[in-house]
Amino acid sequence: MNDVVIKTNDSSILADARVSGQVSADWFSPGWWRSQDAVKRQMGGRGQALLVDTPVGSLVLRRFQRGGLAAQLSRDRYLNLGSERSRAFEEFRVLSTLKQLGLPVPTPVAAIHEPTGPFYRAGLLTRLIPEARELAELAPGLSSRQWLDLAATLKQFFAAGLHHPDLNARNLLLDAQGCWHLLDFDKAQLRDKKVDSQVMRKRLERSLEKLCAPGWRPGFEASLGADF
Repeated sequence: MNDVVIKTNDSSILADARVSGQVSADWFSPGWWRSQDAVKRQMGGRGQALLVDTPVGSLVLRRFQRGGLAAQLSRDRYLNLGSERSRAFEEFRVLSTLKQLGLPVPTPVAAIHEPTGPFYRAGLLTRLIPEARELAELAPGLSSRQWLDLAATLKQFFAAGLHHPDLNARNLLLDAQGCWHLLDFDKAQLRDKKVDSQVMRKRLERSLEKLCAPGWRPGFEASLGADF
C-alpha cells in the first residue's frame, strides 16, 4: 500500500495515497462529522470511536485516549517525539504491513499527528469490517471449528512477529463469512524474534473471564490451550 504524508499548518497526516487528495484535518474531528450529520453510530473502546459516512465510504474514526491512572494527568495528550513516533502513525504502519502480509486487520486510511507544544494529540481512520461481531459476545456459543479457526488466525499473527499489548475479547471480530479479524494495534509491535504468545493468551483469557457469560472455557482450552 502506498502512503503519503500531508503537511498542514497545525498537523501532519499520513494517508493512503488513493484518498490523500480528499482527507483533511477535519476528518479527524468528531464534532465536524456531527455537524455534517455523518455519524452513523458511536462505537466501543476507550477512545472516542465513531462510525462515519465519508466521501470514500464508511470509516471508523478513533481518537487516541489514555486509560487508567495516566488519564487523570492527561486524557488525550502524549509527549511529542515527532510524527513518525506518534501512536497514530505507528499503528498505521503496523496495519499497513499486516495487510501486505495478507493478515485480517482493518485497512488503514489515514492518521493524524496534532502537536501542541511539547505534546500531541492523535487520531486514526480505518475501514469498517462489515457484519462482524465481537468474541466477547460470541464466545459462549462458538463451535469447536470456530475456536480452532480463531487459534489458527492468531498463530498467523504471532508467526509474523506481532506483539499485541491488548489482546482481548473485544478486539477479535468474526465476520459473516466466518473469518476472524484482529483490531486495535495501539502500541503493537512487529518483531524479528519469536514473540511470547503465552503472555497474550493469558491477557485474552482474563478478558474472557471478565466479559463473557459462562460456557466459553471448554472451547478456549481445546483450541488456545497451553501449547498455543
